[in-house]
Amino acid sequence: MNDLSTVYAILSFIFSSIVGSFLNVCIYRMPLSQSIAYPPSHCPLCNKRIKWYDNVPLVSYIILRGKCRYCGAHISFRYFFVELLTGLLGLFLYLKYGLSVYMLIFFIFSCFLIVGSFIDLSSMIIPDKISITLIILGIASSYLTIGVLESVLSAAFGFALLYLVAVLGKLLFKKDAMGGGDIKLMAGIGAFLGIKGVVFVLFCASFVGSIIGLTLICLGYKKLSNQIPFGPFLSLSAVIYIFAGKAIIRYLYGI
Repeated sequence: MNDLSTVYAILSFIFSSIVGSFLNVCIYRMPLSQSIAYPPSHCPLCNKRIKWYDNVPLVSYIILRGKCRYCGAHISFRYFFVELLTGLLGLFLYLKYGLSVYMLIFFIFSCFLIVGSFIDLSSMIIPDKISITLIILGIASSYLTIGVLESVLSAAFGFALLYLVAVLGKLLFKKDAMGGGDIKLMAGIGAFLGIKGVVFVLFCASFVGSIIGLTLICLGYKKLSNQIPFGPFLSLSAVIYIFAGKAIIRYLYGI
């Protein structure tokens, strides 16, 4: 990597972590049906507006030791984690695709996945604003990636596949096995990644979800009857596919 590439890599991380700060706003406000644009960032406890120097991604959290400067209220580690995660995704996408339209498309895709996943973890919902917008953006950008026809067909295939899983799960377990948000999220994933991506994501998410779910049950954090949000596993699997999915498929099936 030459000097210019190193500069671009650093800038990709910095810019992406700044975007991550905005994603935190979306994660907090969207389930509460609050505007993501107004009012400006503020402490939810004392309502004091957060100054710009206390809102520097990653750095401010470390300096303030995860507390509000004014009232000392604890700030969730999630804020730091989301900024770091978004920064790293931007960096790795740059390293894989360079400064290209692919980097931009997959970065936007990843940002929606992050917001949807963390809302699902906290509220057990994936807002339609996330999943439906993903479908639209995936199809709109597909003429630069997988092609419009495959994008539309893959969105429909992803929706139908997970809907079938939901129906069969309800018949077998006599309760909802899959939420509508997960089904629509899979459609959005299909619009971006194509049919191979849908199949990979479903199997990968099911495998990872089963391992983590059984681990949580064995450790006593969850009961067998508890619901575990599936959106984060779909999102994680989609990111894995972006970086290594095709290589994994070639390795497993020799194609």
